[in-house]
Amino acid sequence: MTIDIVSRPDSSAALDAAIGEAAEGMRRRQRPDGHWVFDLEADATIPAEYIMLNHFLDEIEDGQEAKLADYIRSIQGTHGGWPLFHGGDLDISATVKAYYALKLVGDSIDAPHMKRARNAVLARGGAANANVFTRYALALFGEVPWRAVPVMPVELFLAPSWFPFTIYRVSYWSRVVIAPLLVLAALKPRAKNPRGVRVQELFTVPPLEVKTWLRNPTGHFGGSVFVAIDKLLRLIEPHVPQGMRVRAIGKAVAFFKERLNGEDGLGAIFPAMANSVMAMETLGYPKDDPDLVVAKLSIKKLITPGQGKAFVQPCVSPIWDTGLAVQAMMEAGADGGAACDWLKDKQILDVVGDWAVKRPGLRPGGWAFQYNNAHYPDVDDTAVVGMALHRADPPRHKESIDRAAEWVIGMQSTNGGWGAFDIDNSDFYLNHIPFADHGALLDPPTADVSARCISFLAQIGTDKHHPSMTRGLDYLKREQEADGSWFGRWGTNYVYGTWSVLNALNAAGEDLKAPYVRRAVGWLLERQRPDGGWGEDGATYWTERKAEAKASTPSQTAWAVLGLMAAGEVEHPAVKRGVEYLMNAPRDKDGRWEEPWFTAVGFPRVFYLRYHGYAAIFPLWALARYRALKTSNTKHVRYGM
Repeated sequence: MTIDIVSRPDSSAALDAAIGEAAEGMRRRQRPDGHWVFDLEADATIPAEYIMLNHFLDEIEDGQEAKLADYIRSIQGTHGGWPLFHGGDLDISATVKAYYALKLVGDSIDAPHMKRARNAVLARGGAANANVFTRYALALFGEVPWRAVPVMPVELFLAPSWFPFTIYRVSYWSRVVIAPLLVLAALKPRAKNPRGVRVQELFTVPPLEVKTWLRNPTGHFGGSVFVAIDKLLRLIEPHVPQGMRVRAIGKAVAFFKERLNGEDGLGAIFPAMANSVMAMETLGYPKDDPDLVVAKLSIKKLITPGQGKAFVQPCVSPIWDTGLAVQAMMEAGADGGAACDWLKDKQILDVVGDWAVKRPGLRPGGWAFQYNNAHYPDVDDTAVVGMALHRADPPRHKESIDRAAEWVIGMQSTNGGWGAFDIDNSDFYLNHIPFADHGALLDPPTADVSARCISFLAQIGTDKHHPSMTRGLDYLKREQEADGSWFGRWGTNYVYGTWSVLNALNAAGEDLKAPYVRRAVGWLLERQRPDGGWGEDGATYWTERKAEAKASTPSQTAWAVLGLMAAGEVEHPAVKRGVEYLMNAPRDKDGRWEEPWFTAVGFPRVFYLRYHGYAAIFPLWALARYRALKTSNTKHVRYGM
């Protein structure tokens, strides 16, 4: 049934219809076992790297690569290159990889799209200006010398725990990517590249003639020191005893093989999986080696048809999708039983992950982001799932909730906040090493994850004077920006962070009339756009572009509306206008809002994400909550999210 919601946006019938259609679409997408999983889209680099991996191995898949090439071409920007997110600026690293991948599949360098890309790269100084990870890829194909990348000796695996750089001083994602990469850097293999494809035309100066490859990534004095250390390491590395190198490679291989994670792959993220496959191939593993076979399968499972074209996901997000989706559905009046049962079975209770290096003795109790990633449960997912189970049936899920709370409290960092996967992962001096030019080496506490933890603990009845709550709330207050907002690490950006924190403050019983809360409310009100929606661009992660927005988006509008309602503003005209925007915004035949924009983040300024589920989940959640609050005797939001 079709409802003309434009003609009567204030009517309860139109609101009911919009909620009903969206909820029914969600029901159709739910898997038979109760869970949801939506496509997770990144930029052109992931499908490009998939193609490059095939050509490194000489395991070319012409049919599959043709589909991925179609996708890569379809997201080329009007500037000639490839952006990191929909409508974004050209990113030289993504553009170099996309160009190389298209050339590998057979695109002529004289084709118009290839000319535009090449000219765009050359106008920006050439491929020599690409980031470290892109230069590693080019080194593996022999396009740049190995001196184009920082020295990262595999002997780091032999370093004692007190050493300034160890594998456990960096984030989980860096750990699993670096371990096999250090093996590759030590052995310096050459891609098989059976078609002999090269991209020397992307350089303004022949790579062998480039004098200076490494730069101070931050401009800080410490960066200059680390560049000098890199020069020293280049002199030392050729003289490392062979026995030490062999032993270090063995430790690196043992580390990543223990965490290969079956068909879900190393770290359950594409870059780590790809590096593990290349490392095993380089080490001479036979093609039928079980670990190598399964590692390759884990990569192929990331290919998904999306938007009519196939792309490669950086990972999959079923726990996150289901934890959010079931709460939106419960807000709309559905029973969360099957989804919560599925989630309950995914709790990690037996595997002691890398987090135990900082918290020995803490019992496992978290959830991963992906189907399986037992060594690396995610604090954010754990809080979200804990809230979902508690909302659905507290007595039935009590044991799971209690274990989750115990683990979340144990994962709190010394500054009162929570990181996503690690504790006190805050050795910020490492951001100055040349290898860290991508700015994503660490996993320090952030306001959005910390807010979710406080929301969870508050929802299950933890008193705000509990030491963990007190420290967490103090952390959030310290993290508030001068304008009243909070930074969003894992979602774009200040709208996401502010929504997250307002939920936590409401759940914890903070005074919603306190000046600092009012400043946050004021910030959201000021950011509402003329069409009634909210939007925030990926460029806001650059300080000088903090207020940038290209368009309103359904998911960001939903966050703003949910945040304002959590702060007690259900009757504010801005909330009504936000609801009207959502009711009038286009939806597809399945009731999902149309949203091409990327509203999430892997690494700010480096790697952005588009959760295809966000445009289905959050607008439904906001509309259903608005209906519930408008028709209830109390205007207080009962839950942590």
